[in-house]
Amino acid sequence: MDATVLARIQFAANISFHILFPAITIALGWVLLFFKLRFNATGDAKWMDAYRFWVKVFALSFALGVVSGITMSFQFGTNWPGFMERVGNIAGPLLAYEVLTAFFLEATFLGIMLFGYRRVPGWMHTGATVLVAFGTTMSAFWILVLNSWMHTPQGHEIREGVAHAVDWWAIVFTPSMPYRLAHMLIASALTVAFLLAGLSAYRWLKGDRGPDVAVALRTGIVMAAVLAPVQAFVGDLHGLNTLEHQPAKVAAMEGNWETRGHVPLVLFAIPDEAARENRFEISIPSGASLILKHEAAGVVPGLNEFEGLHPPVAPVFFAFRVMVGVGLLMIAMGWTGAWFLRRRRGELPPLLLRGFVAATFAGWVATLAGWYVTEIGRQPWLVTGVLTTADAVGPIAAGTVLSTLVMYLTLYALLLFAYVATLFRLARKAKALPGSEGGGNPLTLARPVPAAKA
Repeated sequence: MDATVLARIQFAANISFHILFPAITIALGWVLLFFKLRFNATGDAKWMDAYRFWVKVFALSFALGVVSGITMSFQFGTNWPGFMERVGNIAGPLLAYEVLTAFFLEATFLGIMLFGYRRVPGWMHTGATVLVAFGTTMSAFWILVLNSWMHTPQGHEIREGVAHAVDWWAIVFTPSMPYRLAHMLIASALTVAFLLAGLSAYRWLKGDRGPDVAVALRTGIVMAAVLAPVQAFVGDLHGLNTLEHQPAKVAAMEGNWETRGHVPLVLFAIPDEAARENRFEISIPSGASLILKHEAAGVVPGLNEFEGLHPPVAPVFFAFRVMVGVGLLMIAMGWTGAWFLRRRRGELPPLLLRGFVAATFAGWVATLAGWYVTEIGRQPWLVTGVLTTADAVGPIAAGTVLSTLVMYLTLYALLLFAYVATLFRLARKAKALPGSEGGGNPLTLARPVPAAKA
């Protein structure tokens, strides 16, 4: 592998590790706000106990996100100097907006969230939670604005090979930005839903059955049941937008080689780029045409139309199927959990609880698979139609990139192991509220019967 391929792998490793943590903090900030508002409204200690446990998870995730984000930003200068040289006039301000409007909010007010309870007025503690939740969303907004511009660039002009902004409104609101932002925000919410459900189910199975554990478990299951099908709908809209603006990516996702109608929906295959065909294909006739064009005879662009300017097929093809497969599993688990909460008055079977524990990080798998589809699917472009990946890479020896890649992978593996181990250790060490068992099932979704009418 040459230096360009190794640099791509290194950046992919860095961003894969980094995105795990914003995928949690973006939505977890709003879940913490929900817990705090419920405590303010009811005075029930279980909501504050849930808040105090999950704010630790937020802080740990935020810390690792910051560290890995700094490492990733250095690579723009070391491995990819052509990126800032050619499009820095646009990328630089957008990254600065993210720091000014988002990071400072999170970093400043997280301390109040962690240590301010009983030390500052209640309104100030709630306000800090609002600002941190808002900051995480603004961070996602600006990063996805830049990413969307890289996929569907507009609002700029090229002068002597350098991109200059001429319309910031067009740069911010590119054709793909609303779909990409919605898809990512819901992906974060689903990641948090299964993290809530998984760690809470783990605590429940370990005998920690306090009301705070019950409300966190119920919150995660309800979020999964509601948002998983919504994500499928938004993902379909995002796919149609991608077909309009990046048809080569969709062709790779579908494993479709020829531009034609009645394109089958390929459930499984092994794409062979050398032979320009799929091997061992299992498909549904006309399925892709029905999904993408809403008619069986709908013509869908094929990869052969973009020969030399389409992404590597196999990674995009398989990552897309992993994303969809995990999404379907999320729908099934969310609806099953919600059914038991509603119809069985919260009596979740041990097998289902173990399933949620196993799926604790299912959101990570789906998010990474989706990002691989998005980013690999943009190749060979770094900024579509403006800058190729090969033109942006720096003059660094392959051996140097390889040595640092090995170092990054080793460090990230250790950090990821430590992070997961710490989460489950926090779950084991958390104390259930006294007297939490008995007196009814705190998991039930049904409205409790007032004592006077019981």
